[in-house]
Amino acid sequence: MKNYIFYGLILIFAAYNQSKSIKTITQEKIADNASNYTGTASITQGSTNTQVEIIYECVAGRPTDIGVIKSTDGKQWTVPASTNFNNKNFPTAPDLHNPCNGNTYSNVQEAISKLDGSDIIEIDKDGELFTAYIFADNYFEMYVNGIPVGKDKVPFTQFNSSLVRFKVTKPFTIAMKLVDWEEALGIGTEKNQGSNFHAGDGGMVAVIKDIHDTIIAATNENWKALTFYTSPIKDLNCVTETGLIRTSKNCDETDSDDGTSFYGLHWELPMGWEKANFDDSNWPHAVTYTNKTIGVDNKKAYTNFTEIFDNQTNDAKFIWSANVVLDNEVIVRYTVK
Repeated sequence: MKNYIFYGLILIFAAYNQSKSIKTITQEKIADNASNYTGTASITQGSTNTQVEIIYECVAGRPTDIGVIKSTDGKQWTVPASTNFNNKNFPTAPDLHNPCNGNTYSNVQEAISKLDGSDIIEIDKDGELFTAYIFADNYFEMYVNGIPVGKDKVPFTQFNSSLVRFKVTKPFTIAMKLVDWEEALGIGTEKNQGSNFHAGDGGMVAVIKDIHDTIIAATNENWKALTFYTSPIKDLNCVTETGLIRTSKNCDETDSDDGTSFYGLHWELPMGWEKANFDDSNWPHAVTYTNKTIGVDNKKAYTNFTEIFDNQTNDAKFIWSANVVLDNEVIVRYTVK
């Protein structure tokens, strides 16, 4: 009996050492992977439990939290992004279709008829009146010539659409912060399709009309788009950079049941990115995506307004950076002549 106990203890000790060795090797591999990264981003790994606040709740919606995570270079990052959602001085966009806490209009005329004009943001006193129609997956903040004109009322889900009205003189520059929200803070994933770590996708479409109901701008490949937060990244070697072109198209996007080792890449937003005189000449152009890719054909927040978004003579395109799945915070810009 003593011999059995002795040999059993040896086997347990060997298994423990093997497990410890595997864990050490894995940690060393992870550390080597991070140290071999040659890009310009700050690196975080794993999700964060540091919850700043639950900013929004919606029936049939997803938990909408904000967290803070520390990168290997000692910087603190708000995930999924730093926003003005709780800033009362940043105007909230009126509804087109909002099944969470707003109005579910069936057409544009009905939505506009409910407005009394107090929603109009005056940038130039003698400016023209313009209306922007926006569907964002998940969240947007919109500036015109650096002035806040509207933010999304629903940061995550259920999906909604909005309109923004403003007075300005041409030319004017539109700048928007776009955020694909996340449940696992810091690694860009959510529970979906049977997976605990599913990398969701983004996408934004917008149409701007003048007072004569003429489309004067619509999202397409002529807009600029640059990513500032990319995750989940399983292997840092899959990401490449050429100037400001940050490419993760070769990265693994498949679902997983363990995201503890996933990386996040973070870049600081440049000062004045929302202003008209900001130089975006070296920014990459936006990439366009089909309605099918974004998955809007069953969402009334979009389908109720296809005469706007899918106009037969000026069809607006969903835009994002080069990776609509892994890029989670994107800035887009466009100047209306």
